[in-house]
Amino acid sequence: MAKAVTKSARKPAAKPAPKPAAKAAAKPAGKAAAKPAAKTASKAAAGKTAAKAKAKPALTISMLKPSVNNMTVRVFARAAGLDHAETDAWGLTRSPEYMARNPAHLTPMIEDKGLPRGVLWESCAIMQYLSNKHGLEKFYPKAPAKRAMIDSAMFYLIGTLYPYVARATYPALGFPQYAGEVGHSDAHPDRKSEAQKAAVAAIAEPLEVFHSFFRDGKPFIGGKTPSIADIRLAATLEFLAVIDYALPKWASEYMAAMEKKLGKAYAGPAGDVRGYIAHVRSQAKA
Repeated sequence: MAKAVTKSARKPAAKPAPKPAAKAAAKPAGKAAAKPAAKTASKAAAGKTAAKAKAKPALTISMLKPSVNNMTVRVFARAAGLDHAETDAWGLTRSPEYMARNPAHLTPMIEDKGLPRGVLWESCAIMQYLSNKHGLEKFYPKAPAKRAMIDSAMFYLIGTLYPYVARATYPALGFPQYAGEVGHSDAHPDRKSEAQKAAVAAIAEPLEVFHSFFRDGKPFIGGKTPSIADIRLAATLEFLAVIDYALPKWASEYMAAMEKKLGKAYAGPAGDVRGYIAHVRSQAKA
């Protein structure tokens, strides 16, 4: 090849003219061939990275499907569009592996690298943390006054309304009641029944507080859109179906509005709770 190049170089200048064009054509061809290969390799690498990220979501939720406490966080994670994976912890919360991470053996529990101990439980705390971390002001406003109302509604729920709901529904649901409760004791069934009826009767007052004070004519506690307090309240009210509790009209409309507004994010987890309630009711009739 070296000799051929030397001979052609001695010929008149007119003939060698096409050679630069040939070289020019050769170079782009080489680059063109390299680019698709580079793109293919880049796409393959990106695909692997995406697959790896998809296989290991940043957020993991350990949950129990029949629980409205767990339903709360499941609805929130979906409504907020958070990349997450769910792990069914049924029958595992007392295992050494679970208790090594969560000595309170509670669900829902999230695992997130940003947490000092790697895990967090309590549904309201979880929603607050995730809202703060991801800047989800739509669900948990930063303005102090608005945030205070959301916090107050949630704390009033877990401190006042939910204990009544638990006493009223847990016996029917087959859930163990808390230590110190009449339902947990060896008291006569009549006393347990009286305590359950008293709890059912007590539900009306805090319900009206949510209606007249926290909502105050607004569609939701959060205003025009549901807040984390709304998600917690709507989920709690789901349990009342197991005792055929006659919800006031506003509460039934409120729950329907929540499901319509949040769509599948609400309907999916709610379906698990409703399915469990239907199972319990069918077993009671059998």
